[in-house]
Amino acid sequence: MTAPAVAVLLAAGAGTRLGRGPKALLPHGGHGGRPLVEHVSGVLLDGGCDGVVVVLGAEADRVRTACALDAPGLRVVVNPDWPTGMASSLRAGVAAALAPHDGEPPARVVVAHVDQPGVAPADVARLLAAHRPGRVAASRWADAPASEAGPRWSHPLVLDAGLAVPAAASAVGDAGARAFLRAHADLIDVVTHPGDGRDVDTEADLDLLA
Repeated sequence: MTAPAVAVLLAAGAGTRLGRGPKALLPHGGHGGRPLVEHVSGVLLDGGCDGVVVVLGAEADRVRTACALDAPGLRVVVNPDWPTGMASSLRAGVAAALAPHDGEPPARVVVAHVDQPGVAPADVARLLAAHRPGRVAASRWADAPASEAGPRWSHPLVLDAGLAVPAAASAVGDAGARAFLRAHADLIDVVTHPGDGRDVDTEADLDLLA
């Protein structure tokens, strides 16, 4: 039997750099498309996650009002400490994902970012299929620009539940669990996906929403 997996979708940021409000509300599929947080949540469920914990923060009430986040399989957590950085949202999401809810806690936690609209259900399914107990399965994007300074892996990633808690506990600021993962690189299995896995960070990235 496949070990159950719950995703933590980090969607708490204010989108300050882009200047268009929370990225969770960006329309996917062009003007009038459904909000990005709905799209990415659907991708995670379609890819094989048993549930998705959506972590909101900036303008959380507005996001909840504008988005259909009461669909089956979705749970919303509001992180009041979101201005301190992504780490606090990761901790809130992991705690919610591992809390008993409609049965036993999951054996795996998938961590995803709302501003990666290029992630497809097949990418999520590939990660889940590759994940092994006690380890981490992390994404590598085949067309991502090479960078000696950056890590060889990216999001989404799958953490064994036993690793998710210490990874989240070690997270600091906007770096998330990067330090924990670098310190335990021997536990990471890298899974390559097609595409570049770009984030929507600036106006130049808005083509990803088309």
